Amino acid sequence: MKERTKLLLIVGVFLGAYFLPVESVRLQRALPEGFVLLKDYARQHVLLCLVPAFFIAGAIGQFVSQGAVMKYLGSTARRPVAYGVASVSGGILAVCSCTVLPLFGSIYRRGAGLGPASAFLYSGPAINVLAMILTARVLGLELGIARIVGAIVFSVVIGLLMALIFRKEEAERARNGPDPFAAAGSAASGQGREGWQDAAFLGTMIAILVFANWGAPNKAIGFFAAVWAIHWYLVAAALLLLFWMMWRWYDREELRGWVLGSWEFAKQILPLLLGGVLVAGWLMGRPGHDSGLMPDAWVAGAVGGDSLAANFLASFAGALMYFATLTEIPILQGLIGSGMGKGPSLALLLAGPALSLPSMIVINSYLGTKKTAVYVCLVVVMATLSGFAFGAFFA
Repeated sequence: MKERTKLLLIVGVFLGAYFLPVESVRLQRALPEGFVLLKDYARQHVLLCLVPAFFIAGAIGQFVSQGAVMKYLGSTARRPVAYGVASVSGGILAVCSCTVLPLFGSIYRRGAGLGPASAFLYSGPAINVLAMILTARVLGLELGIARIVGAIVFSVVIGLLMALIFRKEEAERARNGPDPFAAAGSAASGQGREGWQDAAFLGTMIAILVFANWGAPNKAIGFFAAVWAIHWYLVAAALLLLFWMMWRWYDREELRGWVLGSWEFAKQILPLLLGGVLVAGWLMGRPGHDSGLMPDAWVAGAVGGDSLAANFLASFAGALMYFATLTEIPILQGLIGSGMGKGPSLALLLAGPALSLPSMIVINSYLGTKKTAVYVCLVVVMATLSGFAFGAFFA
């Protein structure tokens, strides 16, 4: 580092400390707010969401063959198959923007093409059946249908555009191997196991993830209410089945490789994710609490009407905020009551659940700054244009 750079750095730190507005009430509220959001995230999402996701990601790396990933999700796979599998499998999980990250990283490292992997990355948090139904019931049928159609179309279009924009890099990646960090020597089905057994093992862990995070629904929705009433029993049954599979089908070395692979994802993702949640809490505060550095009144006042600027601000703000699954609906209900337009409401629904500042930080560790920036821009721009068109149509 040059001496001039060191001097500028020291001067910058000094000026920041000298003019730090510690007397500001908003700053005093925002600093602890970040830690409150971090505590809430750790209590509500790490054990039930991230830990199962890490083990699923580790199992994909250890037991799913690279050939199978390349066949269904690789850059040379048939597009209808690749994008169909990516969007459907992501939608079945119904996870938040952070829980989907280790699963995305695992299939990308095992050879999934950038396009299908991006479609999976978007569809996981965006295509949530219960959230779609509640959106229609609470926020109106028009907004519910628009969210369903928009989320499904977005997952495919964003994946296709990512593959098109980075086609040269993807071709180079296909020639050199999926990922230099992919686990070597993994994904071998041992001890004479059949492919369906590994699939059942993965499916059981996915069932644990889904049922453990099953949200409490509106009582009028019969099926979801019925599952909610017994969801912990289903988790317990799936855990017993998982332990039985581990005992009967896998040897100690395979299980050790699975745990080590899961740990690799955890130590790479968790520090970045928790740091991102802390920063997001400082900037935006907890959803529904006007305690971040950016006042909620700024956001609510700027997203009234259906102008292009209002739609952009709604999608941009939604992309930065962290929404736990289903929390976007009551938050948006309050914003609509404060005068938020129909277009910005849809823009936030299409961008908010799929992105967050913590998820952007982790995505960058997998894809690099350029690809991450393009992915984020595609989500924000498409959400903005979709909201603007929706608002104009229903004006």
